[in-house]
Amino acid sequence: MAKLNLNRVPMPRQDPKKRAKNFDEVALGYSLKQAKEEASRCIQCPKRNCVAGCPVDVDIPEFIKAIGEGDMPEAVRVLKNKNSLPGICGRVCPQETQCEATCSLAKKDAPIAIGRLERFVADWERANAGAARPVDPPKPKGKRVAVVGSGPAGLTAAADLAKLGHSVTLFEALHVAGGVLMYGIPEFRLPKEIVQAEVDYVVSLGVKLELDAVVGKLATVDELLNDGYQAVFLGTGAGAPMFMNIPGENLNGIYSANEFLTRVNLMKAYRFPEYDTPVKLGKRVVVIGGGNVAMDSARCALRLGADKVYIVYRRSEKEMPARREEVENAMEEGIEFKLLTNPKQMLGDEKNWVVGIECYEMKLGEPDDSGRRRPIVKEGSEFTIDVDMVVEALGTRPNPLVSSTTEGLETTRWGTLVADEETGKTVKDRVWAGGDIVTGAATVISAMGAGKRAAADIDRFLRR
Repeated sequence: MAKLNLNRVPMPRQDPKKRAKNFDEVALGYSLKQAKEEASRCIQCPKRNCVAGCPVDVDIPEFIKAIGEGDMPEAVRVLKNKNSLPGICGRVCPQETQCEATCSLAKKDAPIAIGRLERFVADWERANAGAARPVDPPKPKGKRVAVVGSGPAGLTAAADLAKLGHSVTLFEALHVAGGVLMYGIPEFRLPKEIVQAEVDYVVSLGVKLELDAVVGKLATVDELLNDGYQAVFLGTGAGAPMFMNIPGENLNGIYSANEFLTRVNLMKAYRFPEYDTPVKLGKRVVVIGGGNVAMDSARCALRLGADKVYIVYRRSEKEMPARREEVENAMEEGIEFKLLTNPKQMLGDEKNWVVGIECYEMKLGEPDDSGRRRPIVKEGSEFTIDVDMVVEALGTRPNPLVSSTTEGLETTRWGTLVADEETGKTVKDRVWAGGDIVTGAATVISAMGAGKRAAADIDRFLRR
């Protein structure tokens, strides 16, 4: 048996001091030589554990084998057979907890860099074949499906349904498609030209895209069902922010992460005045939260010119839900982490602008329902951080527009839709749902998996 190669090929990245001052992509991608070297580490094990760890069932060993053999068109074919958004997944999906976690070499702490190879294949195709390579459409089946929301769940469902021969219309409320991929994730982590290329690919499959189309206002779900659509998939995400409800939270200079990131990413405030969306920026910024959205917000604030950026998180680094890579990137760039710290109140001046946050020190108790140790206030531990801007990255919940205008949908107390986990079927006839509108804020790849499962079930329904 050949000796195992446990040396993962590192991803080239921008220098931290340079990248902290620009919005260019941090990770620079593999060269062909690096990709083939990493692909050669795959032992092509018969159990294919990595496939079991992939929410969209990509044939991982086969596309990696094609890279190793230098057959890039075959690598593209295998990858895009199951995943319509590989350029996105290769950049933002948490492979370290999914396909790479189940890789046989993970036991040796050296799993194949599946995400980096996926990104390489997607970028190779874009550089060599254009963003929207024509695909021969299947024979039309005469069925019409409405997909509401063009985030990862909606794009995946639309692409899969189109590949199956159905006529798909994709309704997007904003003026560009992509959902959270466009408004939520910064340019330095996911360049918008990558998202647009993936959207163009979905459209090339025959999907009709309707922008500025707010379902619930333009038309209700029931009106779509009565207007010739045999099925509706709801993938409208979770775009409504959550707040702490503490004193001083309505002071000026306090953003939700949704507003801050939407201004910066979708409306390109980082290129003001070339783009006419301003964003009020402080010199001392606190971001509250420990997830990827908090990391994105803090790193955007730094790039916009803040002198000091803090992450305030009530648990320890171990419990942070953000990807390890994003935490490390933030630390390298000079962002200061105030861990085991929780805000008590926001402090303002005579003009109602935030000037400080009074915080508690915390300690960790027994695990709560999330499996993480519950943070407990240390009495008498209050201290103040001087700030002039705050971003609250505390999670999101679905906008109630669709559920409030659609009779027959069942919602949870968190405002998410009730849908079957395996099929995406809601309790309402001919309506499916998936992604953050069902689970609450989660990962891009989990939303894609939900879109794929729902598309398969919608196809089964339409074939009856």
